[in-house]
Amino acid sequence: MRLERLQAAMREAISNILRDELKDPRVSGLVSVVEVELSRDLKCGTVYVSVLGDDAARQRTLEGLECARGFIRSEVAGRFRLRHVPDLSFRLDLSIERGARILELLADDARRSDRGEQQ
Repeated sequence: MRLERLQAAMREAISNILRDELKDPRVSGLVSVVEVELSRDLKCGTVYVSVLGDDAARQRTLEGLECARGFIRSEVAGRFRLRHVPDLSFRLDLSIERGARILELLADDARRSDRGEQQ
């Protein structure tokens, strides 16, 4: 249970760091931290982010996050009392985009079936 609470708290903290403190222009305001997964020994963590934009924007954002990894890690260290601050890596999470695409397809299908019923 402690691990789950820490992951949720780190997700919130990293979101705040990206929004309020990170000044890298490659990391735009359209970045959401979806999830943080930490290893049991807390030595490494994966931060899943969702980036609104095209593939080039996603790539630029990931590059910016990788360059700012040390800064983000030091900010996390200042907010949590941990023996070891996890080494963070960033990964794209496309689940929000997939969900939006599925909703779009369902809406299109519903519109088509409504038109078919009216004719």
